[in-house]
Amino acid sequence: MLSALQEERQVSAVREFNRFYTARLGLLRRRHLDGEFSLTEARMLYEIGANPRMTASSLRQTLGLNAGYVSRTLALLSKRRLVRQAASEQDRREKLLTLTPAGESAVTWLNEHSSLQIHKLLAHVSSADRNVLLESCSKIRSILREPNESSVQIVRLSRFSDPMCNDDAIRLLQEYYEAVSVVQRDTPEAIREIIDGPYSGVWLAYLEGRAVGCVVLKKLGSIPFAGECKRLYVQPDARGHGIADKLLDAQEDFARDNGLRWIYLDSYDDLKVAIALYRRRGYAACERYNDNPQATVFLRKDIQRGM
Repeated sequence: MLSALQEERQVSAVREFNRFYTARLGLLRRRHLDGEFSLTEARMLYEIGANPRMTASSLRQTLGLNAGYVSRTLALLSKRRLVRQAASEQDRREKLLTLTPAGESAVTWLNEHSSLQIHKLLAHVSSADRNVLLESCSKIRSILREPNESSVQIVRLSRFSDPMCNDDAIRLLQEYYEAVSVVQRDTPEAIREIIDGPYSGVWLAYLEGRAVGCVVLKKLGSIPFAGECKRLYVQPDARGHGIADKLLDAQEDFARDNGLRWIYLDSYDDLKVAIALYRRRGYAACERYNDNPQATVFLRKDIQRGM
């Protein structure tokens, strides 16, 4: 049992840390990243871009804001032609939120400048200290997570995995193929080879114990020290929990730890949300590197950069 003095010291230490990081990250400035948006406006645009057709109520829950504030801010963003609001067919009381082209451009600018800010912040931090920092950030999030907040677990499959996990992988991949009309599909045998490969893998995301997402990494034999990110998918009803980012984090960590430098991927123009996600994470345009007949967009990321 903590004494009143011990608890007061702990509260004081957390408040001191809050004052430090809010000033260090420039969160006290009137405009986020010295741009045209407040921090709240920028965060709303980011969440809508990352989770298209999310509702105003889910946005409110994600950000922990009251309904009136969210409604007023959305109205301003809509007036500036950055956000579209459309009534849900399932519940006419709900508004589905999407970004306009101007909104997508604004989010691209915010993501680029936010990444640049953090690059500068970490420029003189050693690799060892970066690892400590990232582990500490993860630990803080875990400790301070709301008791009823959804629990996401990322699992890399192996030849020793529970057979049910393999079944989950096949099921999610089939859903992905149908969702984006994939022509070149992997057979179950090909997936098993990827699972067993030394520089490849399949990751599944579990939300409250249910498999809801996946991503695949394949070794690129034609390019030294490179792998290919494929089949990133999160079930629609599980979006809004940062699962796609968690899957890509796990994949990139594995690739980096196994000596890969580059991760390549392809997409096509209609998958704007996915492309925006990749660009936000540092993937940049590159030349065509495969013969996928459906692909129109080719990106790659240097995962060792800055390490």
